[in-house]
Amino acid sequence: MFIKNFDKLATTPNRKIVLELIETALFSIQAENVIDKNITVSDNVLKIRDKTFDLKEFDRVFLIGFGKGSAKNSKFIEEKLGEKLTEGYVIDTSPESFAKIKFTQGTHPLPCKVNLDFVNNVLSKIDNLTEKDLVIVVITGGGSALFETPYRLGLEKLIEIDKALLKSGANISEMNTVRKHLSKVKGGGLSKHLYPAKVVSVIASDVPGNDLSTISSGPTVKDPTTLEDALNIINKYQLAGTSREDFLETPREDKYFEKVSNILILSNITALNAMKKKAEENGLKAEILTDRFQGEARFAGSDLVKKASPSVILLIGGETTVKVTGKGLGGRNQEVVLGALLSIDERTIICSFDSDGWDNSHFAGAIGDFKTLEKAKELALNPKNFLNTNNSLAFFEKIGDGIETGRLPSNVSDLMIVLKV
Repeated sequence: MFIKNFDKLATTPNRKIVLELIETALFSIQAENVIDKNITVSDNVLKIRDKTFDLKEFDRVFLIGFGKGSAKNSKFIEEKLGEKLTEGYVIDTSPESFAKIKFTQGTHPLPCKVNLDFVNNVLSKIDNLTEKDLVIVVITGGGSALFETPYRLGLEKLIEIDKALLKSGANISEMNTVRKHLSKVKGGGLSKHLYPAKVVSVIASDVPGNDLSTISSGPTVKDPTTLEDALNIINKYQLAGTSREDFLETPREDKYFEKVSNILILSNITALNAMKKKAEENGLKAEILTDRFQGEARFAGSDLVKKASPSVILLIGGETTVKVTGKGLGGRNQEVVLGALLSIDERTIICSFDSDGWDNSHFAGAIGDFKTLEKAKELALNPKNFLNTNNSLAFFEKIGDGIETGRLPSNVSDLMIVLKV
């Protein structure tokens, strides 16, 4: 069971339904299930979904992995490749043991010197690649922070810009547009370093809409954005601390991408479909509203509640944003539920959670209903006050409706459930 406080939260039959759907979603996206379903190695042929690679054609096979959950995915790929893998390098926030791959524990959501040193070491180790080499790149959400080497900015200034972006209200596409043009490995930059080797990127999406050029800032994808786009976003959100000279144009030459295959093996659609199937198996009606939901977290929950119909479980995937104006703690998922409490009725339950188990705090997210409101009244807690100070974590700690899973080794953005009876 993924939810550690399942029994504590499951105080009504309908709450139990919602929590069981969360369990189903989380099970469906775990690395072993995903890798077994999408990747095979047989008779020297590597097959990733419908793409095949004859390993006899290559002198060496390398693996580079980065992002939250990349270590688990890389471990199962390493096991499938066995002796065919020459060497590999992986950075993740959670430790993992390997046979051949060298592992580094890095930081997220902000980069650190360890992250930068990892990238520079990898680039130095693979600076002699040829056309007879195959490089498998395992990319998961969070790679923008974990796989980084800046173009000109120092680490402190890079962290300052990242912090400002995270607090600005910019969406993930805007944030990663800026990041791409500050980095030597994002926006197709890694493909340039790997040229002329054959490259296959195995990608798990944490981005609404699954834009491959945005996931982990698209290190092996030709970038559709420009330096001017990045500067416009800096101006839009009034982010100080950089000059035009700190930015670079991402690689434009087609030759760096002609031998690159970018294959999506996991997204929030996987989890949404699993929840829908589970609900229907239990005789319940469920509807997937969207896999690319976006909006400001404090308003998003109320908007979703309004869209819900009686006796239909509404399933949503995506990623909201938080415009930080207060000094409180919490994550966007908790803020979604906290905001929904301002307009929720006794017939409705809403839940929002981060699929990697970490909603900027030890809670993966939260569940909220009329019982949450009743308890808030008993404790003389006004949800609006906590919302206005971005202090959702304190609210749900006091109420006891935070979802506890611990960090999980998979990440497909956020998932939301609205049940109206």
